[in-house]
Amino acid sequence: MPASSDSRTEILNTAELDALRQFSTPTIANAIETFQVRPRLEGVTSPAIRCLFPRLGVLVGYACTAVINSSQPSALPRKISRRDYWEHIRKFGGPRLSVVEDLAPAPQGAYWGEINANMHLALGSRGVITNGTVRDLSEVERAGFHFFASGVQVSHGYAHLEDYGITVAVFGMTVKPGDLIHADQHGAVVIPHEIAREVAPAARAIELREQAMLAACALENPIDELDRLISPEY
Repeated sequence: MPASSDSRTEILNTAELDALRQFSTPTIANAIETFQVRPRLEGVTSPAIRCLFPRLGVLVGYACTAVINSSQPSALPRKISRRDYWEHIRKFGGPRLSVVEDLAPAPQGAYWGEINANMHLALGSRGVITNGTVRDLSEVERAGFHFFASGVQVSHGYAHLEDYGITVAVFGMTVKPGDLIHADQHGAVVIPHEIAREVAPAARAIELREQAMLAACALENPIDELDRLISPEY
């Protein structure tokens, strides 16, 4: 069994999670920055991530983590029981998503396809963020399971489960089990637990400020107003 534990202190309620879903991931990232709890380049994905199903909208949930390897066959006997992994996801509290690191230097096969997506849906996960690859796009999109990945591959190759319930890194974003994740067509961000309840109101305040900037753009000469509204650091 994995040695690490769930990093959550308290799960947000349905209304609080729904409030986060009303905003884009860039707006959530902007809101987190206002609290100055971490450097701006931490807790966010790099441009390498691909959202395969933008029409599925925003994905918010607590991270069930795992590690796979697609570059070589699994060792025998297997290091990790698949049944234990599946039971771990099934018993994981709150709305959840999967964050899965592929240890291969470059993905050599898609761990995620129609069967794995539907299995994880049945266990309570609503989507996956993986630096590995995916396949069966039409079938998985119809099922409503979100795919965030490095790309698409035809074969599953040697992709297999190596570990679960541990800290992982995908697209430059470090994720611990139980981290709160917000993701959409732009990428993903980890919402720090200590400010999670304050992020949605901060995002709303940012949207109001941006509306004022957009209104200024309609002026005949917007420069003075824009200079007043926009932070000097930009």
